[in-house]
Amino acid sequence: MPISQETIQLIQDRADVVEVVSDFVTLKKKGTNWMACCPFHNEKTPSFSVSPSKGIYKCFGCGKGGDAISFVMEIENATYPEALRYLAKKYGIEIQEDEKLTDEELAQQTERESILILLDFAKKHFQELLFSHEEGKALGMSYFKERGFLPQTIDTFELGYSLSEWDHFTQHALKQGFRKEILEKAGLSIFKEDHKVFDRFRERVIFPIHNVSGKTIGFGARLLKNDKKQAKYLNSPETPVYQKSKVLYGIAQAKKSIHDLDECFLVEGYTDVISLHQADIRNVVASSGTALTIDQIRLVRRFTQNITVLYDGDSAGVKASLRGIDLILEEDLNVRIVALPDQEDPDSYLRKIGPSAFQKYLSEHREDFITFKAKLYAEEAKQDPIKRAEMIREVVGSIMKIPDEIKRRVYFQTCANLLEIDENTLIREGNQLIKNKAYRQDHPAILQKTDTLIQTPETETQEASETIEEKLAYPTQSIEKECIRLLLNYKDSELKSGQKLGKYLLQEISDIQFEHHILKEMLEIFRKQTSVQSDFFVKHENAAIKSLAIDLITQDYQISTQWEAKHMVYTPEEKDILDKIVQENIFRLKLYQVQKLIKQNEEKLHQAQSDSEQDKYLMIALKLKKLSQEIAGQLNNVVLKG
Repeated sequence: MPISQETIQLIQDRADVVEVVSDFVTLKKKGTNWMACCPFHNEKTPSFSVSPSKGIYKCFGCGKGGDAISFVMEIENATYPEALRYLAKKYGIEIQEDEKLTDEELAQQTERESILILLDFAKKHFQELLFSHEEGKALGMSYFKERGFLPQTIDTFELGYSLSEWDHFTQHALKQGFRKEILEKAGLSIFKEDHKVFDRFRERVIFPIHNVSGKTIGFGARLLKNDKKQAKYLNSPETPVYQKSKVLYGIAQAKKSIHDLDECFLVEGYTDVISLHQADIRNVVASSGTALTIDQIRLVRRFTQNITVLYDGDSAGVKASLRGIDLILEEDLNVRIVALPDQEDPDSYLRKIGPSAFQKYLSEHREDFITFKAKLYAEEAKQDPIKRAEMIREVVGSIMKIPDEIKRRVYFQTCANLLEIDENTLIREGNQLIKNKAYRQDHPAILQKTDTLIQTPETETQEASETIEEKLAYPTQSIEKECIRLLLNYKDSELKSGQKLGKYLLQEISDIQFEHHILKEMLEIFRKQTSVQSDFFVKHENAAIKSLAIDLITQDYQISTQWEAKHMVYTPEEKDILDKIVQENIFRLKLYQVQKLIKQNEEKLHQAQSDSEQDKYLMIALKLKKLSQEIAGQLNNVVLKG
């Protein structure tokens, strides 16, 4: 059903952009704003700014910006109604709907929204079976109790159970009005060509998989009986809302603790996450048995720069996972390792020694990854020169994945001592890797900051094309932009004359028409609606107007008050020199308009057929030239005064 305008307005008024963004990204206070590394593109230096006073976010790296609603849409890949419902739930706002959907509107309901509704329905159904159905209690609940999971933990992770019947869930969902195609696309039901149908998950305990905001996007399921014909663990297939490589199990439950403790524990399985969470180690997530991916690492990086990987006590398993940890280094995160005793995983070892002893073990056995890897290989290759050489190359390869130059230097020194080899030999080996063309192609992100990396032709072409694009932008666009920027930021500010900036500026340029269509539309709104404020444009239904408004009201830097105090240098703020800025803008706009008229007059003069016509345009040319000189002089005076 459509959400009423009253509800939308209430959500817009109530949603705090800092609170909303903080649910997904770790923000740090900087002046009046908050900063973070952008969650929408890969960056090492924070350029993502959130302004609580303006109610917007803006990334100066990739250009994305908007309000709380558009942030949820972008980060969750959500539709506008989905983002509104998410925020309504967060702020306890009851959604008022205008009217019931017609059959046609119901059919047009977005596929993604339908899948999310179905997945939430399935989660609740599996929970109910676990707590209320005889089979669920006898098999599912018994399994969880055997694991030592408390009722509160089961509730926190919304665990459930699926019955052994072939199509129990499918038939139940169909009776509730869910469509066959949505059941199939959500990965919950399998329909065969011979009209046979069966549930994907049968006779299994269910682990709902949540995204960062806590929505159910898929399921993991464990078989409880010994059946070699079936996989022990079964996951939802890839769907429009679930991409396994971009999800970490437990992130919704762990994100606050990860942020607060500035560390994330990474484990392999669902039960590892749940057991550690129950033992009050809540900053823990799992890659769900898959090889670690860049997207998963970047998901962690929203909340911390520190990852500690917990490995099962199996050296073969550790070595198989080392390449995944190289990816963490590549993303410039700090990685530490805790290797558990032989034949133990986090869940089993925790239950064996208890929470206090387990926490002590973690603190005593943390080791940085490079040192851990060097020791692991050094021990194995002690008596084998060939293996030793291979091992050294492996360690150097990992060091070279670290973008930070100082960190690389420190690790070269540490590993030279551990491996009993000259430090310069390790550095030379690293330089050889940089010179290797294939290595550069495979690791462009790692080598961005390495001095020896030469820019690729593709990069040069891109930079050249951007320069050409800049040159092609017509001259008036920047002047028109400045005019709208002043109106957005200072319309009601008072000039020295006592007039409001907006009223004065609009009067002075009342006979000027803008060329850029978006800026022209914004100017017309200011002319027609004298009381309009910047938030009107920030929340505008036209995405282009909204985006441009956010760009123009966001400052990409602020001068530190500490810097001014330290150096005893006063730098005037823009609001202190508004008279100069607005005068400059007015004269530049007028000068451009006159220069445009001069060009038009020159064309008419060139096309004149008679002497009288030529005389007419010559007289106009003289007047325009004089006017141009007058305005240029006035502009020059304003600039020199500043």
